[in-house]
Amino acid sequence: MDVTRTTVPGRGALYHLVTRRGQRFGLLVEGNGRRQLVHDPADLEVSARGLVLDQDEADQLADLLHSRPVPDRLAELERRVRQLAEVTR
Repeated sequence: MDVTRTTVPGRGALYHLVTRRGQRFGLLVEGNGRRQLVHDPADLEVSARGLVLDQDEADQLADLLHSRPVPDRLAELERRVRQLAEVTR
């Protein structure tokens, strides 16, 4: 995925994302931390119809989009720490 960042004066940062298949969307991160998924990042007026996410919602979406959920990754790290502890005894 190709990601570019631009500054939107008075709003925040706009990330333009283009998938391998050429699909375009954007993520507007405002100065107050609010995030909006934007269908057409070239036209911020359309962003008024964007999907607004609160911080916890953005975290949940990021977790869902990640290849492995946080609890699974944490369990794997705990397993590795136990293995390292056994080796150093």
